[in-house]
Amino acid sequence: MQIDILNIQGQKTGRTVDLPEEIFGIEPNNHVIYLAVKQYLAAQRQGTHKVKTRAEVKGASRKLHKQKGTGGSRKGNIRNPLYKGGGTIFGPKPHSYDFKLNRKVKDLAKMSAFAHKAKSNSIVVVEDIILDAPKTKTVINILDSLNTGARKTLFVIPEYNDNVQLSLRNVSSVTNRLLSDVSTYEIMDADVLILSESAAKVFVDEEADEKEAAVKTETKAAKKAEAEAKPVAKKAKKAEPEDDSKAESEG
Repeated sequence: MQIDILNIQGQKTGRTVDLPEEIFGIEPNNHVIYLAVKQYLAAQRQGTHKVKTRAEVKGASRKLHKQKGTGGSRKGNIRNPLYKGGGTIFGPKPHSYDFKLNRKVKDLAKMSAFAHKAKSNSIVVVEDIILDAPKTKTVINILDSLNTGARKTLFVIPEYNDNVQLSLRNVSSVTNRLLSDVSTYEIMDADVLILSESAAKVFVDEEADEKEAAVKTETKAAKKAEAEAKPVAKKAKKAEPEDDSKAESEG
């Protein structure tokens, strides 16, 4: 998948980046995206909710009146959950809402999110932004030239840049993330995904490394098979019977 690299004025530089089809060209799996987003949102919950039980509320523990002979219902102490100010039955207790997802599921969800953005042409690759000092106005002008407008934007860079981070944090419509930290929820929540040129090239380098590793694995397996086949061939050669002509001459 080829995407033009734009400069900070929003114009084509003449360079392109070939994003791997194994990530950006797959058929998105909506269910794993749902699971990843659900896990992300669940992990954001503090889970500090707490109510007092009848053992924790204020009040005496004496029985209000005798069990029988009053004509009324049986009552315990004033902390009974049926009374105002009494304890709460089965109320919420502090706990974590987070749950585990397998690594392969999370990876597939992230790839599916990237594929969604690729299908909707919502990915922009821009040359690396170099700032001598934090300047919010400068990055706002860059975003305007990229036609992001007031849309939710996820700006992804490969490594932390103090000037870029400080410049972007005052722009309410933009979220700045490292490529290693970006989540499925943030990708799906954004209207536009902006990749810096160096961040986009990480995908290309990773694809090249994977291909190189696959070639090395295949070569290693072929050499191993060849080495295992040699002793078998030698044994087979030794076990071959002598030629008939040689046997007749001896006779």
